[in-house]
Amino acid sequence: MDFIESDCLELKAVINNDFKKEIIAFANTNGGEIYIGVANDGTVVGVDNIEKEMERISSMIHDGIHPDLVPFTSVEAVTMEKKQLIHVTVFRGGKPPYHLTDKGLKPSGVYVRHGITSIPASQEMIREMIRQSDGITYDKVRSMNQELTFRYAGQYFGERDISFQEENKRTLGLIDADGFYTNAGLLLSDQCEHSIKCAVFEGLGKTHFKTRKEFNGSVLKQLEDAYEYISLNNNVRADFSGLERIENFDYPEYALREALLNTIVHRDYNYSGSTIINIFSDRIEFVSIGGLVKGITLADILHGVSQSRNMVLANIFYRLKLIESYGTGIQRILESYQGTIQPRFLPEASSFVTILPNTNVGDAIQTSVQGTSPEEQVLGLLLTKTEITRKDVEKLLGCSSFPARKILNSLLTQNKITVTGNARATRYHLSNKPNV
Repeated sequence: MDFIESDCLELKAVINNDFKKEIIAFANTNGGEIYIGVANDGTVVGVDNIEKEMERISSMIHDGIHPDLVPFTSVEAVTMEKKQLIHVTVFRGGKPPYHLTDKGLKPSGVYVRHGITSIPASQEMIREMIRQSDGITYDKVRSMNQELTFRYAGQYFGERDISFQEENKRTLGLIDADGFYTNAGLLLSDQCEHSIKCAVFEGLGKTHFKTRKEFNGSVLKQLEDAYEYISLNNNVRADFSGLERIENFDYPEYALREALLNTIVHRDYNYSGSTIINIFSDRIEFVSIGGLVKGITLADILHGVSQSRNMVLANIFYRLKLIESYGTGIQRILESYQGTIQPRFLPEASSFVTILPNTNVGDAIQTSVQGTSPEEQVLGLLLTKTEITRKDVEKLLGCSSFPARKILNSLLTQNKITVTGNARATRYHLSNKPNV
């Protein structure tokens, strides 16, 4: 037999430190064979103490490679040119990426075959192998980070008298059948790679920041921290009915809570970007990464159809009694705004935006403009604001850019408003003596 190394044949005179890497590379690619006792040039040199070396190989495969690759390998003794060799056959494994147990799912632990060489796999290659191997949603896929801690989550579950032991993590889907942490585990862990960014702006646009915060850690911690932050910016307006004092928050508390939960549970965590919460004087915008789940429309959601892209995470939040089991969240947000300006939901290709209007600002605008023309409505808005943009007019009137621009141009012609800036910096102001 002529021995020539190829993409499916490796020759080794002796077992060295790279031996496990060769096995992993074949298992992660298209399988292959390894002959121990044959030099790189094809010369048969044989193996001394063959039984001991075969036991050593079996131990390396069993203890040094993960997941279990024993069912996809065979180790046998063969005789060639009156010398004993070891023939190792490696089949492509069923659950790649296979890796060195002590290195984990990192390029230093995962190898693939490229020509006659076994090379470290890139992080992109590792992610693709995981996706192809699992063929399932993000939160069910094995996490690339297996060194996770759950200090906050453990405390959170404990405060609700819900067990959070190892077997519970498996039941919840934080650990898969092979003992790996899943991405759902990563999201609940203290090492969660995603974040929520909150910002408070002065007025209606993003020109002037007041404050900003970024929340990290377990998504449960992000949930609590973000809700506390937006609640601090949920101001209350006091009215009186006779002698009775009536307090009205800017935003219904249920709507804030549900919008935040939806943003966390239903976002697409395949993207690394942060969840965004923008707080303006007249509205709060929750920007969730990832559009609607394929096959679901906004009309479906408004009618109560629910299809989460993160079923494991959604089930955990349900177990914690944070969300309902059915898609009633958006409907209940709308109900909490009954009798006032309604929230808006804007699905895009890679984002979903929930806009909650400030009811106290909205009530003032509605009171001043009820039964008036579009131009008078815009002037009424300017009575409560220092400046507005065309987008503000579109939102107020529920129209597209063309009619909004037409109304603004008409008011400019009548000298009822003035304009400053240009392009995206364009702002409209009341004239010194508005005719309203």
